[in-house]
Amino acid sequence: MNQEEWREREGIYACWLCNFPDISNKQLHRLSDLCGGPEAVYQADRKKWGEVLSPKQVESLVQHTAGWKPEAEYRRMRAQGIEVMTIGDERYPQRLRRIPDAPYSLFVRGKLPRADAPAVAVIGARECSEYGRYVAGVLGEALGRRGVTVVSGMARGIDGISQEAAIEAGGYSMGVLGSGVDVCYPAQNRGIYEKLIKTGAVLSTYPLKAPARPQNFPPRNRIVSGLADVVVVVEARAKSGTLITVDMALEQGREVYVVPGRVTDRLSDGCNRLMKQGAGILLSPESFLEEVWQLWETGKKTFSGELPNAFLDQPKTIGLSGEQEQVWGALDFNPRTPGEISGLLSGKYPERQIVTWLMQLCMENLAVQVSPGRFCRRRN
Repeated sequence: MNQEEWREREGIYACWLCNFPDISNKQLHRLSDLCGGPEAVYQADRKKWGEVLSPKQVESLVQHTAGWKPEAEYRRMRAQGIEVMTIGDERYPQRLRRIPDAPYSLFVRGKLPRADAPAVAVIGARECSEYGRYVAGVLGEALGRRGVTVVSGMARGIDGISQEAAIEAGGYSMGVLGSGVDVCYPAQNRGIYEKLIKTGAVLSTYPLKAPARPQNFPPRNRIVSGLADVVVVVEARAKSGTLITVDMALEQGREVYVVPGRVTDRLSDGCNRLMKQGAGILLSPESFLEEVWQLWETGKKTFSGELPNAFLDQPKTIGLSGEQEQVWGALDFNPRTPGEISGLLSGKYPERQIVTWLMQLCMENLAVQVSPGRFCRRRN
């Protein structure tokens, strides 16, 4: 079986498994790892499924399987220009592969972006001001013209405006949906949806035909930030979903920029507060673009999972065990999880032990825990 045939068989059974709605992302990972891939999951019995799923979920999966014709459903999906890829697929976006709780699978309609250019997530208020609309349009156009991928949630307001501007400028944009990839939400953005399919992509972690539900959007937002190198907030109130995305971006080690606004404008409260907390400031599209490309060029090794040379200079680690030094060597100034560190160390040590060593490094002022489950080197 060649690579193309293998990919198609994986796609057939990934289509079956990932369209099963009553399963969490962690369970998808565990079930696939336990059985050895989607096709092996399909061929497994109830007892095997029961090692990961509850009895109620097992019965639900049995019913789902009974009414599912794998090859026919897969052909129907592909006829709509939709494909599904799991985290084991070489086409799966590398940026997303490294975030905590990376999605097991993605449904994609369109074409994935180039991997050799920066990606910027432009986010903000749905009910934006005219100023916000203007800035989002100018920024989206500038990013599109310079070959920077624009990622957003295709929502009303800032998100959709920036994406449409990037497309009109001849650039590439990707929309992450809180519904099935075959469901256009919001309906009034149908025009943007169609343009993204033709020139960029829409993607989702939710099954086909899944409606947009309020609980879908916070998990969707982590995909938006996870696909980007930099997140830009154009307008946001003091309490908004936009700031949830910012929190996720920071946990993922992404750079965050904000567009400053008037202190009397409630749509600028969130941005001004982030600026006070140390976020980057977007003063003009031109200067921002220079910074984005500089970040991209200097961070290539970090994004690829390698350690930049500057990070290899060892501090005084007298008194550390050999294992602690290895863990320290796998850290850099972008936060990493114990799982990611374990991967860099070829899985030699269990994550639980790595957590212990990380806490010891924190006590020695060689590392810092920047958020729950995320560690980086302490700057000298």
